[in-house]
Amino acid sequence: MLEHVVFTTHLGWQHVQVFSRDNQPGKTAGITRMKLAQISRLPDTAPKPPPLLFVHGAFTDARIWDAHFLPYFARQGYAAHAVSLRGHGFSEGHEQLHRWRLRDYVADLARTVADLPAPPVLIGHSMGGMVIQKYLETHPKIPAVALMASVPPQGLLTSNLHMAMRYPFLFQQMALFSLFGPTLGSPDMMHRLLFSREMPTAKLREYIDYMQAESQLVSLDLAGMDPLRLKPQQLQCPMLVQGAQQDVFISPSIVRQTARFYGSEAQIFPNMAHAMMLEENWREAADSLLHWLDQVVATHLAAAG
Repeated sequence: MLEHVVFTTHLGWQHVQVFSRDNQPGKTAGITRMKLAQISRLPDTAPKPPPLLFVHGAFTDARIWDAHFLPYFARQGYAAHAVSLRGHGFSEGHEQLHRWRLRDYVADLARTVADLPAPPVLIGHSMGGMVIQKYLETHPKIPAVALMASVPPQGLLTSNLHMAMRYPFLFQQMALFSLFGPTLGSPDMMHRLLFSREMPTAKLREYIDYMQAESQLVSLDLAGMDPLRLKPQQLQCPMLVQGAQQDVFISPSIVRQTARFYGSEAQIFPNMAHAMMLEENWREAADSLLHWLDQVVATHLAAAG
C-alpha cells in the first residue's frame, strides 16, 4: 500500500514522498515505512504518452536529472520523473545505507513504476541502468528502455579490470571513494572520473554537491554477486543504448557489448564522459533520446495498439 504527499507545479518541482509498508532490506522482517523522494517536471498541456522515469546511478540522487533532462523533456511535452532510491538524496534510508542490496533498489523502482498513472519508459544511468535491467527480469512488459553509460548485463568485473589496467591511479581513487564516500574525492579526481575536459570548474563544484556514499553491498552485487538473469528474448520493447567516448568507467567497448546483448545499436557521444546528463553538451544525448521517443517508441506503441 502506498500513500503520498504530493506538491506539484507545471514545469516546476514536484516532491513526492512515497510511504511503502513492505519495502524491506532483503527478506521481509516486520513493517517499515520508507519514504522516497521524487522530482517531476510536467508540461503545461496534457502530456504525451508514455511518462518517463529516470533512475540515477551510484553515489548520487535524482537531482542529476533535474539539472537539464527533466525540464527539457517536460518542454517537449512529456511528464518527466526521477526517483531517489532509498538512502540517496532526500529519500529515507541513509542510516542503513550499507544494509541495502541491489534488490532493494529494484523494489523501490517497482513501487515507483506502480504508482505512475501509466507504465513509463525507463531511462537509467550507470547503476540505474542495472537496477532497470534487474527490474525487467520480472517486469519485461514495459513501453521502452534507455540505458546511458549503464552497468552492462555481465556486471562490472570486466569494466573494473579495464579501468584498473588503463587508469590505475583513477581506479585506486575510485576504490577509496567507494569505501569512504565523497569526502576523499578531490575536484580534480571527480573531474577525471565523471566529466569530459570541457566541464567548467564552477559547474564541477556545483555537481560535486550531488555526490554521496554508496552501499558497499550494492557495489558487490554490481560486480557479480547478484548476476543478471534477464534473457534478451524476454523483452519486446525498443531499447536505446548510449555511451560516452571519454568515459573511463563504462568504456565505449562495454557500451557496444551491452547493445549487442540486446540486439540494439550503440550511440557513442565523442565529447562526453560518464556523467552524460550533466555535460556541457548534454543536449546531444537528450536530443537523440527525444528523437527515439518521438519516432521509434511512438511507432512501436502505436503498432502494439
